[in-house]
Amino acid sequence: MTNYAEHSPILVAIDCIIFGFDGNDIKLLLIKRGFAPAKNKWSLMGGFLLPNETLDEAANRILKQLTGLEGVYLEQLNAFSAVNRDPEERTISVAYFALIDIHKYEKQISDQYHAEWFLLSQKPKLIFDHDEMVALAQKQLRYKAALHPILFELLPDKFTIPQLQNLYEGVYDTVFDNRNFTRKLLSTGLFVKQAAKDKSTSKKGAFYYKLDKRKYKVKQAAFLNFVPKADKFL
Repeated sequence: MTNYAEHSPILVAIDCIIFGFDGNDIKLLLIKRGFAPAKNKWSLMGGFLLPNETLDEAANRILKQLTGLEGVYLEQLNAFSAVNRDPEERTISVAYFALIDIHKYEKQISDQYHAEWFLLSQKPKLIFDHDEMVALAQKQLRYKAALHPILFELLPDKFTIPQLQNLYEGVYDTVFDNRNFTRKLLSTGLFVKQAAKDKSTSKKGAFYYKLDKRKYKVKQAAFLNFVPKADKFL
């Protein structure tokens, strides 16, 4: 430690952007910050890196501590290092984003920190540079969704085509033509039609489908068909 004595210590924080899908809308999970500065302001889930853990370990610990969630999709996004980003102390934040099916995990979310779901279009202003983190996470989510089946982390094992279309429209903040979306979806050959139907929204109902993950490994480029001119959204 003697060799580093002349250097000022810098805190490392972890902030988690948690996206969820309820079958109709994509949402963001937020909490009210419990301490100064910016106490009682809306914030992402966050905490500080401990001396004995890696960044990934810290992200998983913080996610479980603040929400009760564990074993969910979690990916490192970016580091945020503006000198004055935290008015209290020089702090570098490493942001992660998580993807969950709200219905699958709603009973696990802890109410200790009064976490609330917000539509992305209606989220309140967040503390520090958290709005910037969310915007970057949305951009990364759109990029990856055009290439990989990442959005299926937000869906139940069985889903309907209308649910999938709602999800893609929410992520890309646009509206797709129903027939074209369905045609492109089924043309990939990546989906297995189930015998059961979801009749919660109509008497006719909509068939459930499952993603064939084995076929996906061979036909990864098929996901580019879902989003016309995907590059314009990135």
